[in-house]
Amino acid sequence: MNQVLLIDDDAELVGMFTEYLEQEGFRVGCAYDGETGAREATSGRYAIVVLDVMMPRLNGIETLRRIRACSHVPVLMLTGRGDDADRILGLELGADDYVTKPCTPRELTARVRAILRRTNAPRDEGGAITLAVGKLTMLPEQRRATWDGKLLELTSTEFNLLEILARNAGRTVSKNELSEQGLGRPLARFDRNIDVHLSSLRHKLGTLSDGRSCLQTVYRQGYQLIRE
Repeated sequence: MNQVLLIDDDAELVGMFTEYLEQEGFRVGCAYDGETGAREATSGRYAIVVLDVMMPRLNGIETLRRIRACSHVPVLMLTGRGDDADRILGLELGADDYVTKPCTPRELTARVRAILRRTNAPRDEGGAITLAVGKLTMLPEQRRATWDGKLLELTSTEFNLLEILARNAGRTVSKNELSEQGLGRPLARFDRNIDVHLSSLRHKLGTLSDGRSCLQTVYRQGYQLIRE
């Protein structure tokens, strides 16, 4: 499934991105306002959504809220340079990653590929693998995770990051490792993407028997999923 939905009120920009994505083998759908975009994004026809933050009437943040209310489709946000507040809010609401405008079609396409590569990564052929760490159970082939038997509602990127931590349970994983393996790109300077995703994960995961979060920050080193 390689269909991309572009949601942006800038018709010229959408046209340029569409042309490049199609040359790279993607099928592209377009929406020029948030309401239409939210309906299309939750239709089940798209592998990924590229969503602009700055749109009239229903902006990108509110559009993302509507999408996340009923869909876990990967969402790549387009944000203005310096829009840190919108960028962080978008990540907190469940965006998978962001690209800062202006950006080139090549950069956008590379970021789309990186997200889809992790989301659709081929699994081992030796049968279904189950990752179990304490009360956490993950089924990577099914993209499914539970805590104490209850299903966790995770975005694509949250699942990727949690899987990396589960495979390295008990060991500190650096933010750069998490970015490269979970997002498909090196960690940029001052990039808070990983921190925001891990904060969201911490709220979704349960606690250990002593009340601590099972997901711990290791100062200046990274994050660790604790075995219990």
